[in-house]
Amino acid sequence: MFAFSDPKKNIDQCGIQAGMVIADFGAGSGFYTIEAAKALGSTGQVYAVDAQKDLLTRLKNTANKEGLYNVEVIWGDLEKAGGTHIKDNSIDLILICNVMFQLADKKAVATEIRRVLASGGRVLLVDWSDSFGGIGPSRGHVFSKVDAEHIFEGAGFSKDREIQAGSHHYGFLYKKL
Repeated sequence: MFAFSDPKKNIDQCGIQAGMVIADFGAGSGFYTIEAAKALGSTGQVYAVDAQKDLLTRLKNTANKEGLYNVEVIWGDLEKAGGTHIKDNSIDLILICNVMFQLADKKAVATEIRRVLASGGRVLLVDWSDSFGGIGPSRGHVFSKVDAEHIFEGAGFSKDREIQAGSHHYGFLYKKL
């Protein structure tokens, strides 16, 4: 199903622990949300944030069908200060996967991530490493590794490590300083 990037494999590299509070920014169809909720088991909470209400409704229904009652959906705007409707310093891990290339104000997104992330909290950033002939972003919309490092380190994050995110993706774990 995931020829390029496997959400479960990427989530497994995050060191999720019981009781964590996780937010999936730009949750979309919810592949990362579902895997994070499974990793938490019956503990913790996953907030799925997206601008598309219909996707959030489907995601909530999928989570319920799978018995994952620790998923809460939030209709929000990642590029607006306070747009995720999540409290300051309340999240242990933020997932932002295959999303940054779609957003216009990447610095604002990094600022919103910093606002909601608890001290010492981490961010899993996964995105496309290039344009692949109609799969993924067009060449002009690729959010490169260099751009990712510039934006996140400029917003006060420290790179914890790079992860193996798939054959056409890169992945970083950042930590809030």
